[in-house]
Amino acid sequence: MEKRELTCIGCPMGCQITVTLENGEVKSVEGNTCMKGDKYARAEVTNPVRVVTSSVPVRDGEIDQVSVKTAGDIPKGCIFDVMEALRGISLQAPVHIGDVVLADVCGTGVDITATKNVERKIV
Repeated sequence: MEKRELTCIGCPMGCQITVTLENGEVKSVEGNTCMKGDKYARAEVTNPVRVVTSSVPVRDGEIDQVSVKTAGDIPKGCIFDVMEALRGISLQAPVHIGDVVLADVCGTGVDITATKNVERKIV
């Protein structure tokens, strides 16, 4: 039997959760005060995922960078690959919220999208 200790991020309570696994299968989840905690803990120990946020440069924009994020969860193990894929990206203003910055990032099936509007700089 293996036990993993987690701090839940499913709600603001931040419960201390203990997950018991046997042969990679969740046998029990203890310490959560809501069902979100149970769901989070089971996913975190079997298939952890994250939303990645970053920023990329904008050419000829009112500001020099725009915030971006994955449009959904990606496998936790892909985070560094996603950040590397973003390293070479720059955008031409204007940029609008929801614009796809990088489609199907690293073969995850998830797009990177802009989360802010950046208008073209008026010269």
